[in-house]
Amino acid sequence: MIKVIMERTIKGRNVSEIVRLLRMLRVKAMQQPGYISGETLHAIDDPNSYLVISTWENLKDWEAWFNNPERQKLQAELDKYLEVPTNMRIFTY
Repeated sequence: MIKVIMERTIKGRNVSEIVRLLRMLRVKAMQQPGYISGETLHAIDDPNSYLVISTWENLKDWEAWFNNPERQKLQAELDKYLEVPTNMRIFTY
């Protein structure tokens, strides 16, 4: 089992658009083989800072989702609203 941790910092006041895109990504991810769970958090001291944590059966399933053209299209849309590129790390037990 792996956990994927993604940190995102959005620009300005684009919260509603970011939330819409993050929800779309979550809905699509939930339909992928190997997806177990996910959560989206935002920092109490910085409402523009988001943390997404997803749990997958294995690295292969995550990589299949990461390389999925649908996910890449949504990520490209999301990237327009970010201060810096998404910081992503993968952890295992």
